[in-house]
Amino acid sequence: MADNDASRATRFVERIFRDDGGRVLATLIRVLRDFDLAEEVAQEAFAAATEQWPRDGVPQNPSAWLVGVARKKAIDRIRRRALHGQKIAEIDVEASYAIDDERGVEDDRLRLVFTCCHPALPIEAQVALTLRTLCGLTTEEIAHAFLVPAATMAQRLVRAKTKIRDAGIPYRVPDADVLGERLDAVLAVVYLVFTEGYAASSGDALVRRDLSAEAIRLARLVVELMPEHVEARALLALLLLHDSRRDARVDASGDVVLLEDQDRSKWDRAAIDEGLGLVERALRETRGRPGPYALQAAIAGVHAQAARAEDTDWPQIAALYRVLARVAPSPIVELNRAVAVAMVDGPEAALAIVDALTSLADYHLFHAARADLLRRAARPAEALAAYRRARDLAPNDAERRYLDRRIGELA
Repeated sequence: MADNDASRATRFVERIFRDDGGRVLATLIRVLRDFDLAEEVAQEAFAAATEQWPRDGVPQNPSAWLVGVARKKAIDRIRRRALHGQKIAEIDVEASYAIDDERGVEDDRLRLVFTCCHPALPIEAQVALTLRTLCGLTTEEIAHAFLVPAATMAQRLVRAKTKIRDAGIPYRVPDADVLGERLDAVLAVVYLVFTEGYAASSGDALVRRDLSAEAIRLARLVVELMPEHVEARALLALLLLHDSRRDARVDASGDVVLLEDQDRSKWDRAAIDEGLGLVERALRETRGRPGPYALQAAIAGVHAQAARAEDTDWPQIAALYRVLARVAPSPIVELNRAVAVAMVDGPEAALAIVDALTSLADYHLFHAARADLLRRAARPAEALAAYRRARDLAPNDAERRYLDRRIGELA
């Protein structure tokens, strides 16, 4: 193969790993019924592709090729462990499943979500295991999303996989009568996947579009599975409304552009229209008792309807955050509520809320928000210290560059 063709093949392997790695792993976990083994042979299959595709050419069905190679490697491992032949026969039968059927691939991913979100597992472990296996997030990235040390998260993942194996938790979408008991965890998983794509916990780029797109696909699958569940549709609305702004959130250099400074002509109007339709329906159906995703989607909808930053209905957003703080209280909700309060009542009123959130002392956006409020309150020395603390804690290069600019302006 020519050098250019080989280079293209190598880039294609990288893209397949990024875009379809979660799908391949989901199928392997169903086939092998062993999380650790599936992860190990998936990595080996991608390594084989990196070596062979540039030399021999890209196969017609790359995902099926990867699953086939991984299956053979799994059988070899099992044979080396001297397990009985029945286990090998099971893998051969299971692997006949047609990965080239798109519906089947989608079902595999949905099965994996519901397997990871079994009620026998703690909710934190459910979410973490799905992020690790389905979306390929590292243990460090997941730990950052949960605001816990990486070692703590690693222990949770090991315990969760052991529980699934020892308890024989089935790999399937549960029957309709028990879907509801797992839905909260499934929705939390989908939201955290999107959050990691919307604001990456590491690396140079702020946005990881592959994860955001994966979350939206999963949200659509859940809505298709449970079309009458209001919060599932509300979550899809929330993701669409946030994702509609992705092209305006960074400039040509990859630097952060704040919401108030974004070029709103770059917002995706089709996503906004779909999201607004979903959230309006969700709010009607809740009969005055909206859930947390419906409230967050309503807030995102108010932002989306403002043609200019100065047109934003901040009193309505602050009111919605007050309701959200009652329905789903958390320090993060209070931090976001403070931003809205600042726009209505001024920075000092917001600082009274923020300064009480001591549990967020190691969260970079807490210090960034506090710094911005201090700057607006004409307290530059305190603002500079807060910006520097935020910069020290910032997880990706794009946010660090933004904070460096703020520090430079004040210093």
